[in-house]
Amino acid sequence: MNPVEQAFAWLNDPLNWTNPGGVLERLEEHLVISAVAVALGCLVAWPLGLWLGHVRRGSGLVVLLSNVSLAIPVIALLTILPLTFLGFGQAPVMVALAVFAVPPLLATAHTGVMQADPEARDAARGMGLSAGQVLWRVEVPLAVPYLAAGFRTATVQVVATAALASFVNGGGLGQIISAGFGLGMAVGGGQILAGGLLVALLALLVEAVLAVVERAVTPKPLRRARRRLGRPAAVGRA
Repeated sequence: MNPVEQAFAWLNDPLNWTNPGGVLERLEEHLVISAVAVALGCLVAWPLGLWLGHVRRGSGLVVLLSNVSLAIPVIALLTILPLTFLGFGQAPVMVALAVFAVPPLLATAHTGVMQADPEARDAARGMGLSAGQVLWRVEVPLAVPYLAAGFRTATVQVVATAALASFVNGGGLGQIISAGFGLGMAVGGGQILAGGLLVALLALLVEAVLAVVERAVTPKPLRRARRRLGRPAAVGRA
C-alpha cells in the first residue's frame, strides 16, 4: 500500500484510537498542553497589554516584546528548557508554547484598549470614574473583540505547533508522528501521514470554533469597522 492507503487503514483501526498511547489519549494530552500554554500566555500578555493601552503608551515596547518572542524559535526553546529545572515532559512544552502565544495576545490587547472610543472614555471620566474603573468598565468591554481575535490567533498557532512536544517526550499528537518515523518510512509512512492529518484537522476545528466565538462577541458595527481595518494577522514560526 502507498502512504495514503496506509494512513486510511491506520485511522480505521479502532485499536489505534483506544489502546494506551492511541489517538484519544494523545488528543487529550495535546488539548491539555495547548490549553495550559494559552492560559499562561494570557496571564502574561493581557494584563501588560491592557495596562499599556490604558496609559496610552508602550507601543514601542509591545513591538519589541513581540519581536523578541518571535525571534526565538519554539524548537530552540524545546532544546534549552528541558536542561533547566523544568526537565523533560510537558512542563517545558507548555512554557515554550506560552512564549509563542504572547505576541498576538499582547498586540491585540494593547490595540483593543488604544482603539476604545475616546468619547466613551471621556464620558466615564466625567461621571467620576477612577482610572481603574474606566479601564474595566469601559475600555476592556470595548476591547473584547480584539481580545477574542488575539486569543483565536494564539490558540490556533499553539495547537498546530504543539506537535513539536514529541521532541522532549511531552506527549500530544506529535508522538504519533514521532513513532511513525521510528518505524521507518516503508512501515510507518501511513502513521506519519495520519498523525499529520490529525494535527491539521484539530487546528482547523479549533479555528472554526473560535471564529464563531469571535463573531459572537463582536458587535455588528465593530465587525464592519474591523473588516475595513483588517483582522490581526497570524504570525507563525517553527
